Amino acid sequence: MQSSTYRFRFKPDVDLEEIDSILLFASMLTESIHGEAHVRLDTSWSLDVSDRVCELNATTRVGRDLARMFTELVALEFGDRSFEVERVAAAGSVDACGS
Repeated sequence: MQSSTYRFRFKPDVDLEEIDSILLFASMLTESIHGEAHVRLDTSWSLDVSDRVCELNATTRVGRDLARMFTELVALEFGDRSFEVERVAAAGSVDACGS
């Protein structure tokens, strides 16, 4: 079974305030495609500053689009090697997606 949550881990030199801004910008871009109501209803995320982790729920098409936009924007801003991303299985196990 494929998981529907992506966990991003950021390197120490990545500014997490900027990550928060990128997440909001990715959300706005997703709204431009799907509309505000769909984004509010069909996406969820969390940013844990102390662990340097962001998790995005990609259960829905809207959530997957948000995850794609977020991934692209972070890579553009900080580089492909500034973070690792993995799929998080329901039981807590993970599958690597790339870094």
